[in-house]
Amino acid sequence: MVYDARKILPGLVLFVLVLAWPAIYTAALGTGRDRPVLEMVTAEKQCLESTDFMRRQHMTLLKNDWRETVVRKGARDYAAADGKVYPMSLTKTCLGCHPNKANFCDRCHNYVAVKPACWNCHIVPEEVR
Repeated sequence: MVYDARKILPGLVLFVLVLAWPAIYTAALGTGRDRPVLEMVTAEKQCLESTDFMRRQHMTLLKNDWRETVVRKGARDYAAADGKVYPMSLTKTCLGCHPNKANFCDRCHNYVAVKPACWNCHIVPEEVR
């Protein structure tokens, strides 16, 4: 027999509601389902890695792999999973296919509420002439 069930059960219900509130709120607004529509300005059929990989790992690739490899080791070539070799360069590789920061980078970064520090060092694409 549970002692003080009149206090414990409402407490458990409240606890579960507090834990589930973000999911309930997102489901009610419908904001968690709609991915941003990205503008692709390229003749290329494929990115240097798969779309799924780039969605999930592009920051690790750019920050940890490319930046560290170029700055610390001086290596400038990236061998993709399919064997193709690309220059490790935001300007020469990424911005060739995604030149409009507002219609590509910013849409995803705003959607996931992150502010990358890429543009502290790199020129914003619209500023490149």
